[in-house]
Amino acid sequence: QVQLVESGGGLVQPGGSLRLSCAASGFTFGQYAMRWYRQAPGNERELVAAITSDGARTEYVDSVKGRFTISRDNAKNTVYLQMNSLKPEDTAVYYCRASVLRVVYWGQGTQVTVSS
Repeated sequence: QVQLVESGGGLVQPGGSLRLSCAASGFTFGQYAMRWYRQAPGNERELVAAITSDGARTEYVDSVKGRFTISRDNAKNTVYLQMNSLKPEDTAVYYCRASVLRVVYWGQGTQVTVSS
């Protein structure tokens, strides 16, 4: 079955960096686009970044452009989110998402807290 397992979250000071990973299994990873979402308390889940199946194209929400980078390693079935210059407003649970044969799958999420 499809599984997505995020890791790499934690507590970081403003201006710091974190790298999130999402390990995928149960489907042909290299054939599907991947997305990172986040959800802060009281807010709806929002799309943060997306990457095509071959990694050639990426998209970002305006609030993270120039600070976050999405990438993938199809040999390792893993998608990453490098987050630099973190701000308190980036605090949220971060989820990776895959849509496989029109079924949407989510990971369990990893908490990112940006605070001094």
